Amino acid sequence: MAKYIMWGSYCEDALEKRTPYRQAHLNGLEAQKESGILVTLGPTKDNTKVFGIYEADSEALVEQLIQGDPYWKNKIWTEYTIKEWIQAF
Repeated sequence: MAKYIMWGSYCEDALEKRTPYRQAHLNGLEAQKESGILVTLGPTKDNTKVFGIYEADSEALVEQLIQGDPYWKNKIWTEYTIKEWIQAF
């Protein structure tokens, strides 16, 4: 399976705006982690960017997971890019 990285941005005042969607977001990430697709995901310390590593059959699957996330659907994440990643170490 290929590995993919995701870089994205948060909206202004994300810590406040995410509150109604946070538990659904975390539940979805937990399910992805348990299924083996999500390796890790989290914000930068200043809460302006998000970074994730996925192990999936295709970039399309990663995109589907991101676009299905409550943070994307509710504009907490404002943009993202996905790149296939080669883990050297």
